[in-house]
Amino acid sequence: MFIRSLFFGTLLACLSVSAAVAEVRLIMVEEDGCMWCARWNEEISEIYPKTPEGKAAPLRRIDIRAPTPADLTFSRPLFFTPTFVLMVDNVEASRIEGYPGEDFFWGLLKQMLERERVELTN
Repeated sequence: MFIRSLFFGTLLACLSVSAAVAEVRLIMVEEDGCMWCARWNEEISEIYPKTPEGKAAPLRRIDIRAPTPADLTFSRPLFFTPTFVLMVDNVEASRIEGYPGEDFFWGLLKQMLERERVELTN
């Protein structure tokens, strides 16, 4: 009985540690001349890294016309800019296609992070 308890306790501890060290990033897929990308840049980009969401999921930008980075795995092709893709360990977890405005962006991003159980800290 003791060995079984020790095994399951160790297993739970390992699972907790692996979840805590998952790399979470927000990928912004953009292109030159995208007016919605420019609007996001005006309204959000400067404050994003200072927010709990920005600290939990640092931003990485990629150009839609550039080759897809080899280290990222998207669940489907990228067609729209901006597209915001939440990546967990470089695999797509969810996305926002387009920029719905500042108020909706924060709410949608928070839902994405909650679904992945990403902890937000100040």
